[in-house]
Amino acid sequence: MRAKTKTKKAAEAEKGCLYVVATPIGNLEDISLRALRILKEANAIACEDTRQTLKLLSHFEIQKRLISYHEHNEITRAPEIVIELEQGAKIALVSDAGTPAISDPGHRLVGLCVRHGIQVTPVPGASAFVAALAASGMPIEEFIFAGFLPSRPMERRKALRALAMEPRALALYEAPHRLLESLEDALEILGNRPAVIAREVTKMYEEFVRGHIEDLLAAMRKKPPRGEITLLIAPPDGQPQHAADAANPRNAIPLARHVEEIMKERGVDRKAALKLAARERGLTRREAYKQLLITRDE
Repeated sequence: MRAKTKTKKAAEAEKGCLYVVATPIGNLEDISLRALRILKEANAIACEDTRQTLKLLSHFEIQKRLISYHEHNEITRAPEIVIELEQGAKIALVSDAGTPAISDPGHRLVGLCVRHGIQVTPVPGASAFVAALAASGMPIEEFIFAGFLPSRPMERRKALRALAMEPRALALYEAPHRLLESLEDALEILGNRPAVIAREVTKMYEEFVRGHIEDLLAAMRKKPPRGEITLLIAPPDGQPQHAADAANPRNAIPLARHVEEIMKERGVDRKAALKLAARERGLTRREAYKQLLITRDE
């Protein structure tokens, strides 16, 4: 009798499964019931820092084999984990806090699993920038998450210039010892936009500092920041882009092109055209001039 061909699901089950498990970013009560079940049922847990993960597991009385998996060893450790998964293991991937692969290690392992036909299952949960956006009070119908800004000044400024024309709200992570420099660069390159510093979100000393970038700079100079920081910066005009575009579709095109079109249509010089384009975009003339210079530099 001819053996039955294995179904795709059966083959995947034999290969095991990688669970990408979000863990609390501070308050341990934020872990989900599903995440706890997966951590208890997994054959092993791949974690960024075994000491940090042990604190979480000990709190919930979970004992599991831990696999060290972080940015310095993921190139070699990912294939080792895939071998276990191909042999049928159920492995949970966690980071120190929040969701793995979101400004944390994990994407190499997930990508390798996908290439090898191993099931990858997300177990969603806490995320610092999402929590910060929800409580920010700024328009967040559209936003872009840019992760950590580069640590080197020239590279950081280059990254901010690339974001200067971004019409959506910006969500960034920053180290406390670099926050002042990043705010100074943001003020010079992006202008004095509304912004929010969300510090130690969900933890005991959670704090939200709201205002314009100049206000945040003054506050941070008086009281140097500590802990985990999320920096949120409003769009250039403080409004979600889709609303601005509905009023004037040309707001979606580069500023330099906008200026050229006004010059041709109205027969005015570049200075006058820039002033008109700034008014249409809800920018100050100074902010518009900076954006025009950035566009030319790029």
